[in-house]
Amino acid sequence: MPVYIKWECPSCGRGATIRDDDYSIAEHKFTSNAEGPIIFVSEFFVCPNVECNRYQLRVSIYKSKKVFHPEYGPGTVRGDLIRQWTLIPPSKAKPFPSYIPDVIISDYREACLIAELSPKASATLSRRCLQGIIRDYWKVTKPTLKDEILAIQEKCDDLTWKAIDATRKIGNIGAHMEEDINLIIDVDPEEAGLLITLIETLLKEWYIGKHDKDEILTKISEAAKRKAELKK
Repeated sequence: MPVYIKWECPSCGRGATIRDDDYSIAEHKFTSNAEGPIIFVSEFFVCPNVECNRYQLRVSIYKSKKVFHPEYGPGTVRGDLIRQWTLIPPSKAKPFPSYIPDVIISDYREACLIAELSPKASATLSRRCLQGIIRDYWKVTKPTLKDEILAIQEKCDDLTWKAIDATRKIGNIGAHMEEDINLIIDVDPEEAGLLITLIETLLKEWYIGKHDKDEILTKISEAAKRKAELKK
């Protein structure tokens, strides 16, 4: 039966429909282990975009679920997903244009790389990335990140500003130890992922949005200039 999978390439960021030639899957069933019956699945995707053509290797572990098929009798199928990893590329970092400063992209990629392994460290890197964005894009430098965020409050919509300030607060959990060292406050993977999503949103809206707008306005100005020269 032909395979048709809706998929987004982690390397080029484009959506695609994966077909048989671009996809391979292998399933391994284990019954004798300390965790109980499980099914290990490995999946190999190749981006059909000829300008990219990179691949993704993903592995997953599922609980094994017993079923009974009227024709084939008893068997096992995949149950609840236990955990999933993307081995290649090593993170879910999205591609961004080269005109965004390298140091910002470097922190963003590292935050993505350790989001599941160490959410607290990832949140700290998102906080650092946020500070880099504010200093570069808004040209604001203050003694503390809190002061820098306050300085751009009037330049952002209320919801975006609150999310930016929340990133600072969650990132502080990893950046600063509590006064009571026995007080443990963790950041979970979902929260680390939300901070990464905010960074991606700011990069798209501020850097890419401004770049695209400037490009369009420049083309309009150049077109008007050419018309004016033709009139002469």
